[in-house]
Amino acid sequence: MPSFVDDETLTKVAGLFGDEDAAKIVGVLKEADEITDDQIASKTEIRLNIIRRILYKLYDHSLVGLRRARDQNTGWFIFHWRLQPDQFEGFISNQRRHVLDKLQVRLDYEKSHDFYHCSTVGCKKIPFEDAMEHVFQCPLCGKPLMHYENGKIIEALNEKVEQLRKEMSE
Repeated sequence: MPSFVDDETLTKVAGLFGDEDAAKIVGVLKEADEITDDQIASKTEIRLNIIRRILYKLYDHSLVGLRRARDQNTGWFIFHWRLQPDQFEGFISNQRRHVLDKLQVRLDYEKSHDFYHCSTVGCKKIPFEDAMEHVFQCPLCGKPLMHYENGKIIEALNEKVEQLRKEMSE
């Protein structure tokens, strides 16, 4: 298994697909070259339908592969699953790119708008255009809206965007 796919990374990625059950399944897959869903069920004591659902989610992202064989007695297909560690780097990279895109959109939105807020916990900040429509009264609680300084949010988003860009360029 490549060095970039350590146990912690496997657990985190598995967690995206079904919390601790997925982590157990990936742990079993990691120890075997190929294994059937029935064998995974006996090793993890997770219900078979949950195992199959998680395996298909992982398969949809090419993180596991399968080989299909027909049972000679029943004629049913048996699926032999295997972990595909070489696909994890691409998956993680795609996830980072997706997060970076979302953060960049949020950063652009924060930079391009003036916001107003009533200082009441639970009420949301609203852009200038919406504040004007509500005559600078909070649409939720009715208190007057005051200018909201979002410089710290912009700074935090900038740092995160730069951190992700740096990680992706390495």
